[in-house]
Amino acid sequence: MDIADLRDRILKQERRALARAITLVESGREDHRQQASALLESLRESGKHALRVGLSGTPGVGKSTFIESFGMMLTGLGLKVAVLAVDPSSARSGGSILGDKTRMERLSRDKNAFIRPSPSQTHLGGVARRTREAVALCEAAGFDVVLIETVGVGQSETVVAEMSDLFLLLLAPAGGDELQGVKRGIMEMADIVLVNKADGALKSTAMRTCADYAGALRLLRKRPQDPEGFPKAMTVSALEEDGLAGAWAEMSALIAWRKEEGHWASRRAGQAQFWFHEEVRQGLLAQLNHPSARDSLAALDAEVASGRMTPSQAAQQMLAQMS
Repeated sequence: MDIADLRDRILKQERRALARAITLVESGREDHRQQASALLESLRESGKHALRVGLSGTPGVGKSTFIESFGMMLTGLGLKVAVLAVDPSSARSGGSILGDKTRMERLSRDKNAFIRPSPSQTHLGGVARRTREAVALCEAAGFDVVLIETVGVGQSETVVAEMSDLFLLLLAPAGGDELQGVKRGIMEMADIVLVNKADGALKSTAMRTCADYAGALRLLRKRPQDPEGFPKAMTVSALEEDGLAGAWAEMSALIAWRKEEGHWASRRAGQAQFWFHEEVRQGLLAQLNHPSARDSLAALDAEVASGRMTPSQAAQQMLAQMS
């Protein structure tokens, strides 16, 4: 693969080149990993930056509908929007449906939008392992906003917050347990909580749910990267496209304040450190796939299964062999 040619085509905003580059960075082959690293390094000096928006929420809350309506509004404002959607992979077959383009039919036809679904594979946290690198490619390709849609996740799935400038949490009205709003985890990572489906018979319920979560957010410890009034809860209707402009105005105001106060740059620096540590951890785990390591694991597996060693003892011996 000609990396220099691929880089030039990405900088010229060619969609096919961008799609091919994302496929390259998602590959687990060693030669592809080296080529992907070279490509990302060559694009690092492009100086292009996009607003990275992470979006999470439980299954059925309307993430895809919201992204389509929100994305259409942004392209209507003249912005170029990339959507990186992550689909859960089967624990049995390893396969994924990757149906997000089907669910975002209008946005997928917009010339100023780019939608790329990716499988989560075995990576936890609601995103794929190489989503961060795909974001960098979309930035180099000239997109103004990158929306990162996670799989339907729970309270502890917060990795997407480590690759985004804004983290939106979508909630459904009448979720059942409003105590979830004061629990730690995903709630304290959110910058803006959006109660979706605020339309029709659910509108009044959505207003009450929004008020409950607004009160819960006031109980959380104040974060230095938040101005007065943030994080906040708002109601939106992706179906009727109501409240989207107000949500975008709040996002823009929050980002402008963070840039002015220096939180934007420090946040991105901290994220770079986080992913450096993550790459080191993943590299260490990859060493377990070496033939010698697999042989040692198989031998220790038999010892643990027979009861001759405890799992802790076997783990300590395995780590001692690898050090």
